[in-house]
Amino acid sequence: MINTISENPVLRVAPAAPAEAAAYFRASLAFHADVSDVAAALAAGGDPGFAVLDSRSTESWDQGHVPGAVHLPTSLIAEQAEQLLDKSVPVVTYCWGPGCNGATRAALALAELGYQVKEMLGGFEYWVREGFAYETWQGPAHRDADPLTAPVEGECGC
Repeated sequence: MINTISENPVLRVAPAAPAEAAAYFRASLAFHADVSDVAAALAAGGDPGFAVLDSRSTESWDQGHVPGAVHLPTSLIAEQAEQLLDKSVPVVTYCWGPGCNGATRAALALAELGYQVKEMLGGFEYWVREGFAYETWQGPAHRDADPLTAPVEGECGC
């Protein structure tokens, strides 16, 4: 049994003061969106108020992508973003998943060009794992939700 705070790996570094924590988490939400929120906004119909950008290669895009997303590999953002995206519309970037920082690099490139941008946490991996429909070069596709990432029935409540 752990007897002192110094032995507790969670509390070895004390938590931030509540005001500091609130500022940090508020800022985090300004930079990130999760797949469930993006999917809900897109499913609501009409203009969601943002564009979704897939920053992966053409081969990856063909393998599967979020319906309605704009395909613009990170390496082409500087030369093609203004042709494909409206600077008055926020952009939500995604790449493969949490093990990939491609969406972060794409978001940085867009921000440096003057776009408002958020990164979709979980990327395409979690889009599919949470059971949302996607498109491939062969047409629409869908998998059942992974019960380790999304509720089998109902909503997650977060």
